[in-house]
Amino acid sequence: MNNATTSSASQIVRDSFNFTVDKFPLSGPDNMQTPFYGLFRSDNQQVVSDRAVTKQYVPHTTDDVCAIVEATEAAFDHNANVRCHFRMGHYVDIAPNNEMRRSIFGTADNVFPRIVVSAGYDGKSFRASMGYYRDLCDNLTILTQVSGTTRTIRHSSNLRTNMDQLIADFRLLGQSWDNITEAVGGMQSRQVNLASFLREVYTPPSERPSARELSIYDNRIERIFKRCADERRRSGRDANALWNGNHNVSVWEAFNAVQGFEQHESTRRSGFNNDFDRILKANFGTSAKNVRQAEAIALAV
Repeated sequence: MNNATTSSASQIVRDSFNFTVDKFPLSGPDNMQTPFYGLFRSDNQQVVSDRAVTKQYVPHTTDDVCAIVEATEAAFDHNANVRCHFRMGHYVDIAPNNEMRRSIFGTADNVFPRIVVSAGYDGKSFRASMGYYRDLCDNLTILTQVSGTTRTIRHSSNLRTNMDQLIADFRLLGQSWDNITEAVGGMQSRQVNLASFLREVYTPPSERPSARELSIYDNRIERIFKRCADERRRSGRDANALWNGNHNVSVWEAFNAVQGFEQHESTRRSGFNNDFDRILKANFGTSAKNVRQAEAIALAV
């Protein structure tokens, strides 16, 4: 991770994404011409999109990513750490200094803000989302149902000329940190039965399940219980109660048990080789459905 206080955010982005994404025509059998184009990295010729594009499509550039990062960094008064990652698009993680940490339970369970800027080649808008990291679990969570946590802007050729408006818009992400910690504090203050919570998130097997279906379901529930118990021990809560028939925990614990499982354990055999890949899958990829379901239940309790 690079520090934007010693090197500008723009320079970090340029150093990390020192290649272009180019558009080339796609051919059919026997070099047959088609109206479709593919997107390729200039440094290693890897395909960067799972869909073909048309002649009119204009790939975004590193300059465009710099514009978004500069605007988003304003939410932290330009005093932030910046980390970059490329996977079918540009992703940038922006974190402030430790002064914005909030204590949720004692001194062990703290959260602190992160903004993820995503600029994928999937036809969607540029997106900047405010989330939180936890001391107890090395993962990033984005509460999509909390007001003000995501800002989007469509890519256009005059993106950099609209910087003043971008800065004003994305600076509002800094204000959403209060909304996030208010939601988190509410979850910590309420109790829920962990077994019942998990049954709402993960639909139990059918009335006549196979032995394999039962094994998969029971194993997942057990692993989430173990994750919750481990965090209870590390945060100074009573972990033994989970195994003694009392399954009541805070809603905050229940939600993070699901989110942590989806981010750390359900992704092991999915070809994701680093932390940023794991973060993207849990918040935007195939695991996001279960996390969003858990969030909806947690905020409704």
